[in-house]
Amino acid sequence: MEIPVFTVDAFTNVPFKGNPAAVCPITHELTDDLYQKIAAEINLSETVFITKIQTSDSFSTASRFRLRWFTPTTEVNLCGHATLASAAVLFQHKKNVNPVLVFETRSGDLAVAQLKDEYVMDFPLNPPVQQDPNEFSDVIKAAVGNNTVHSVHLSTTTKKLMVRLTDSCDRSVLTHLKVDAVALQNSERSGRVKGVIVTIKGSPESQPGYDFYSRYFAPWNGIPEDPVTGSAHTVLGSYWSKELGKKKLLAYQCSSRGGGLKLEVRDDGRINISGQTVTVLRGALTL
Repeated sequence: MEIPVFTVDAFTNVPFKGNPAAVCPITHELTDDLYQKIAAEINLSETVFITKIQTSDSFSTASRFRLRWFTPTTEVNLCGHATLASAAVLFQHKKNVNPVLVFETRSGDLAVAQLKDEYVMDFPLNPPVQQDPNEFSDVIKAAVGNNTVHSVHLSTTTKKLMVRLTDSCDRSVLTHLKVDAVALQNSERSGRVKGVIVTIKGSPESQPGYDFYSRYFAPWNGIPEDPVTGSAHTVLGSYWSKELGKKKLLAYQCSSRGGGLKLEVRDDGRINISGQTVTVLRGALTL
């Protein structure tokens, strides 16, 4: 059996930037064990499997598909960059004729529309709740060291802990953070936290006008650092929209690869996350 594989860099228009995802369009479901083995073999932060809902469907004509996302170690409930990459494969390489695609996922139906050279994802919004930093002191220490913390928020839905550094910390502080993934994972074993977002206020007055910056670490899911994380921005978008008093935001994730996201927080409790993609590899996995 051969399984098509596309490697797509998401949230970038430049190869080898953004966040790479492996996209596998398959005609029928595989076993959970095989999904996980494939994801471990490919060893990117996410491998996503697109399956047709009806056997008579075509990847070119159907408007609804199923999506499942796997890290090298586990299946996850929500992944932005791999969803973006999936839409790109269907629109660009499968020549899908529909203006909007809907993916059935663990997080419900997720719609993605093509808008010129971008894709716009309709995602759930995950507002975080402010926490007492002392309750997460070990995690905070492992993530940001001795840098001064402004506030700490937790999204219980996504199990993402958001640590905002004070405004005296500029982008270089965030960029130069050295996070020991093993120490971070060992700092939290209760199961309340599966990922840590570190964020700072941006500099919208300077071009291109980023409203905030972030980095994301998820060693609990086998991802020491994720380059550009759509799901984290369902938390960040909610927080910074309220903090800055604006619905439309421009964000940048400061990993070594780096990537930009356009966000629009909607009044219906959801968020539009937009970005570009570049396909860097096409091939087949032989089983």
